[in-house]
Amino acid sequence: MSGGDSQHAPQRVLILDTTLRDGEQTQGVSFSPDEKLNLAKVLLEQVKVDRLEVASARVSAGELAAVARIIAWARERNLDSRVEVLGFVDGGASIDWIGQAGGRVLNLLAKGSERHCRGQLGKTLEAHLADIRAEIDRAHSRGLRVNLYLEDWSNGYRDSPDYVYALVAGLADAGVEHFMLPDTLGVMTPDQVFAAISEMIARFPDLRFDFHPHNDYGLATANVLAAARAGVTSVHCTVNCLGERAGNASLAEVAVNLRDHLGLEIGIDETKLAQVSELVASFSGKRIADNAPIVGADVFTQTAGIHADGDKKGQLYHSKLSPERFGRRRIYALGKLSGKASLLKNLERLHIELSEENQCKVLKRIVELGDSKKTITTEDLPFIIAEVLEGKDYHHAELLACTISSSLDLESTVSLRVRLGDQILSGTGSGNGGFDAFTHALGRLLKKQGLNLPPLIDYEVRIPKGGRTDALTECSITWQTPEGELRTRGVHANQVFAAISATLRMVNILMHRALNGAQQDGVDSPS
Repeated sequence: MSGGDSQHAPQRVLILDTTLRDGEQTQGVSFSPDEKLNLAKVLLEQVKVDRLEVASARVSAGELAAVARIIAWARERNLDSRVEVLGFVDGGASIDWIGQAGGRVLNLLAKGSERHCRGQLGKTLEAHLADIRAEIDRAHSRGLRVNLYLEDWSNGYRDSPDYVYALVAGLADAGVEHFMLPDTLGVMTPDQVFAAISEMIARFPDLRFDFHPHNDYGLATANVLAAARAGVTSVHCTVNCLGERAGNASLAEVAVNLRDHLGLEIGIDETKLAQVSELVASFSGKRIADNAPIVGADVFTQTAGIHADGDKKGQLYHSKLSPERFGRRRIYALGKLSGKASLLKNLERLHIELSEENQCKVLKRIVELGDSKKTITTEDLPFIIAEVLEGKDYHHAELLACTISSSLDLESTVSLRVRLGDQILSGTGSGNGGFDAFTHALGRLLKKQGLNLPPLIDYEVRIPKGGRTDALTECSITWQTPEGELRTRGVHANQVFAAISATLRMVNILMHRALNGAQQDGVDSPS
């Protein structure tokens, strides 16, 4: 699909964002006046949308105050002509409301299908036309510019095209700036959109048409591209696809597709798309999927090692959708699917160099941890490196199975099975917390081997700076052994198991000493 597919395709398409109007019709979403004002500022000044629909008239006194604040702010910056409000054919009530708010642009809602006109209004086309013209004249007399929504246009065009043509023809000289064509129920396919809008433009070449999609079939963005190819002057969208039912077309997806696939000129600042997406998600309470195109948390993350290898050797898995384009960065995830290239990319970011041998050790540990944690971040990596390179690993003791149970106001209990030397032993214990219960159970089993669990003299738990609740946990424990202080470290996604890992490392060192003598072990007491 390219811009040359249609003789109608314009060089520039305007973006109308309706997050603050249609987006607020999302179930459970209601922006406060302060939230509306701040979103309007970001959308107009930073994202640089061409037009902003901010509300429906006559909703509430609070909405009136919010719209007035937005328009007053916009007027100070000569942006008020880009702020639009939905109004109705209601004998001037909407016009009065918009006038009180200081508005300059009315988006008037008319019936774009004969079924709606007759079934909802109980009127003939002629009567509806007379009402619309009277409303437009009234708005013009108040100094308002007028755009016209043809509600349910997609079904109207399919079921009664003559009604649609007659409606538009009857208003062609009424001073409407944009005839806005909604796919109100999201029922059209891209081919249908292209054919219908091409026909509208062919019949009314002197009029300007917008396309307003909905996403019920998941085709909103594709339909926008079809409409742009057909020659519309503006397309409508919302941040994060907010809107009734399945929502509207995504602002981020629309902007990027118009640029990359149709080569059209648009005014959007792509570096602000992720920022406004986060802001809308926060204010609306509607989170977006991590894999949402352009703005999702994970869309610039390479997980498979083969992808990291291809990027390292020649950016083989790069496309026009570079993270830098959107003010973001590429991430190479660490986990059980990681390869050496994934590790090297993260080491480069941290400015850490490791020998080939130590790279293999760290990668092996990353893959092991990946079984218990879906993703390991770059911030987790120093913990893993410190654990792996801390000293020699011995294999005298191994945890085979462990179940820990903790309850409020009850002692924690543990059931475990370990290998100590050549013996497989099972035990249970209880204590004030999961780790306390584990040490009690392990201590009993060690006694059977003639070993005593040394006293714990320091216990420290850390997560990476800026870490999340699922971040890796590093537990560093200092033990008082007969040979002096011994510090061991464990890393795990679970805090208790990080401590258990540190404890088993200590047990391995003690068993090695018992078998070989402390003087032979030069790395027993890393500090």
